[in-house]
Parts: sequence; C-alpha cells; structure tokens
Amino acid sequence: METVIKTENLTRVYKRDQFEVTALKDASLTIGKGEFVGLMGPSGSGKSTLLYLIAAMDRATSGRIEVLGADLRASSDKTVAAWRNAHIGFVFQSFNLIPVLTAIENVELPLLLTSLSAKDRKEHAATALKLVGLGDRLTHLPKQLSGGQEQRVAIARAIVTDPDLILADEPTGNLDANSAQDVLSVLERLNTEFAKTVVMVTHDPHAARRATRVRYLEKGSLLDEGQVPEDWTAVQTRAN
Repeated sequence: METVIKTENLTRVYKRDQFEVTALKDASLTIGKGEFVGLMGPSGSGKSTLLYLIAAMDRATSGRIEVLGADLRASSDKTVAAWRNAHIGFVFQSFNLIPVLTAIENVELPLLLTSLSAKDRKEHAATALKLVGLGDRLTHLPKQLSGGQEQRVAIARAIVTDPDLILADEPTGNLDANSAQDVLSVLERLNTEFAKTVVMVTHDPHAARRATRVRYLEKGSLLDEGQVPEDWTAVQTRAN
C-alpha cells in the first residue's frame, strides 16, 4: 500500500508567556492510500493538533512529517498554501461557510486559486454539491440550510479541487444524530467509491465506527496500534 502520511516522533510545543504546553509528543504514524482512519481521544489529547500538522496548517516543533511525499517544514507559507489547496480537503467542525455567499459560491472559493474559467468553476462546484446530495440547494444561503446541510456544503468545498487527502476535524460535533449519520455516509462514500484517503478526528464512538482503522491519543501521546485507553473502553461499551 502506498504511504500517504508518515510521521516520526512528531512533537508540537506551544509557548504561552513563560510556560510551555506540549500538545503532541513523539507521535509516529503511517497511513496508506485509500484508508479511512479515525483519530480518537478526549479534549486536549492532541488529536486536532496532529490533524493540523498533517494539513500543514501548523508546524511541528520537532520530528519528521511527510504527506503525499512532501516535506514542507522548510517551505514558505505561500508554497505551503498552494500545496494545501491542490492536495488537501479540510472539513471544519464549525463549517466555516461565508454567510453572504450561496452554497455554490462557498464551494467555488478554493477554485478561485486555480486557472479554471468562471464557467468551469461553477460546473465543478455544482458537481461537488450534487455529489453530497445538495444539487437542489445551489443558490441557498447558509442560514437557509440545516446544520447537516451546511456541513455537506463544507464537504463539497473540501472536495471540489479533487484533493488526494480529506481531513475532517470533528465533522459531526455540531450536528444532531440524523444529520451526523448523513455526513458520515458522505465521508464513507468518498472513501469507498472514490478511493479518497480520509483522516477524521472525533470523540464519538458512533462516528469512529465508520473508519476502517482507529488510533487513540491520550495526553498528547499517540497510543500503540490496537491500544485503547481504559476510560474509552467503558465509553465504547455504552455506545454499543
């Protein structure tokens, strides 16, 4: 299996005044092409920090990371941004849609950085919205959509550039149970039907079941493959 993500002893330390906070410590992880990996752990465990490092939205304090064969640690912010727009689709928990733009206009935003014509941008955005089941909501504003529909617009925006890697940070965290299942079904379809590599941060065992592999983090440390924190064993049992 082709390796898409590889980290070795990845560490992120944040400095706040005279204090240092270690958000992630010595995380070594390998993810292959076409996997759907869930990153689980309680708040403050380092799972979102790891996701942001993979997306090159943050820079590691130490350790090595390669994503899609690229090591961007010494690259300029401009180079990193261009690389991210071409290869990464990021789904935020809070949707991050622009309220005054319609669904299709929100989805079209990443394409403004490409050489596509205005007509092609609209066609690509419409196709992405149809793929997530919102082909009849192209001209709706975010306030005219449900939370689940807003998140599906956000997913459409994440996939409109046909990225190699989809990263989702608590994509169901702000949704009711039914909307959450709809969003998870979209991510699962992107993985199974379109062979997209998906990495999803979640604290919800129900969401993690959609992943083909789950890794746990605890207090900034990535646990060994197959290892589950004792506290999470009880959580999973209740979820079943």
